[in-house]
Amino acid sequence: MPSKSEMEDERTATQDMERIITWTEVIASVSTWNKNLKYYGVPRGGQYIAALLNPVDTPDEADVICDDLIDSGATQKKWTEKYPNKIFLAAFDKKNNPSEWLRFPWESEVAIDAEENVLRLLQHFDDVNREGLKETPKRYVKFLTEFLAPQDFKFTVFDSEGLDEMIVQTNIPFYSLCEHHLAPFFGVAHVAYIPNGKIVGLSKLARTVDLYARRFQNQERITAQVADRLTLELNAKGVAVVLTAQHLCMAMRGVKKHDTWTTTSKMVGVFKDDLNCRSEFLSFIKK
Repeated sequence: MPSKSEMEDERTATQDMERIITWTEVIASVSTWNKNLKYYGVPRGGQYIAALLNPVDTPDEADVICDDLIDSGATQKKWTEKYPNKIFLAAFDKKNNPSEWLRFPWESEVAIDAEENVLRLLQHFDDVNREGLKETPKRYVKFLTEFLAPQDFKFTVFDSEGLDEMIVQTNIPFYSLCEHHLAPFFGVAHVAYIPNGKIVGLSKLARTVDLYARRFQNQERITAQVADRLTLELNAKGVAVVLTAQHLCMAMRGVKKHDTWTTTSKMVGVFKDDLNCRSEFLSFIKK
C-alpha cells in the first residue's frame, strides 16, 4: 500500500499533467478557420467550437465537422469514414503530448466563477444571505453540471437476421431546458425505424433522446437531432421521431397557458415517402 507521501506525489504529478484551456485559447485556436463555411460540432465539445463559427444542426448541412480535441483519433476516424467528403477539424491535438490532460472552459472544474455569477444574479431578486439561499449558487451549478453533461456512447448494432418490420419505442420520458428562458420543458418521445440489415440495442434509442435533450435546447432541434443521429448510425430504411412536451416558459410566463402541449416530428426515408408506413407508426403512438 503506498504511503501518504507517495499518494500526494502521485496526485501532484497528475495535476501537473493537466492543462486548463481558457476561452481566449479556444477562440485563438479557431481564429483562422473560414467562418463562411458551415460547421457541425461533434457532441459535446465540438458543439462549443461550432458555436463560435457558423453552426448547423446536422452533419449533412455542414462543410466541416469539428471537435474540440483529437485524442486517440478514434472520433476523427469515425466521422471521416462516414463523411469522407467533409473536412474534419479539431481545435486542439494531443499527438505532440499524449499524456497531457486538457480541461476546457465548459467542463465543470474550470467554471470556478460560475457560483459567483449565480450569486450576483440572485442578488438582484432576493437576500442571498438568508438561510435558504446561502448554498443555492453551489447547488444550481452542480445541477447544471450534472444535467448538461450527457455522455455520448457507442451504438451497439446486431445483424437483423432478416427482420425488416418496424421497430417502435414509445413514451420515452425526457427533460430539457429552453435555450430562450432557461425554463424546463419535458414530455415523451416516440421513436421508430425500419432495419436495413442492422438493429440496435433498445436502450440506445432512449439514450439518444437523452443525449440531445439534456442541453439548452428547443424542441424542434431535439427532434431533428435524434432523427439525424439514428439515420447516421443505423443506415435504416426509415426513421421516425415524434416529441410531445409541455414548456414551463409558456405555462409560467408570457401567455401562461398551463395545459398546452407541443408536438414536433421528423420523418426520414420510407416514413416520409410512404403514407401507409407513416400511418402505421402514428397508430402505435396513439395507443
